[in-house]
Amino acid sequence: MTIDDILGHVRTFPGSLVLSPEPGGEYPELAWGDHFVYYASDGRIPQRIQPYATIVTKDYPGDEESRLDADGRWRINIHVTRERFAELVGQEASTVDFAGVDLAAADTVLPHPVYARAGLVAVVNPGERTGALLADLLREAHDRAMARATRA
Repeated sequence: MTIDDILGHVRTFPGSLVLSPEPGGEYPELAWGDHFVYYASDGRIPQRIQPYATIVTKDYPGDEESRLDADGRWRINIHVTRERFAELVGQEASTVDFAGVDLAAADTVLPHPVYARAGLVAVVNPGERTGALLADLLREAHDRAMARATRA
């Protein structure tokens, strides 16, 4: 599974918006090359809503455990429900314990190294084991974001 595969998949969702900052744009250099996925029926980036999924291609300050600065490594992060988090990770998001968790393991659903307690799971270099599951998780996250937006 590639970044382009994932972006192509989420772009099929109604109201999907993918923000992909590039050099020379209005977004910080740190975000260049990464992707931020929102539900935005009007095609505009929501101002007070976090993306429901992100794809990061490098380590961020304080978030180096996935070792994304190595060539070819990247990570997808997806917001899931508390129940789904527990099902996927085997722990509650609010009390996640990273002891014994290899946050650099590839093609494995992991608690997000920084935002697990907020309900984010992560997969470094998704592949055969996680590809179909990621497609489902992205759809679930998009549907929740769409439902929240229509209630507002």
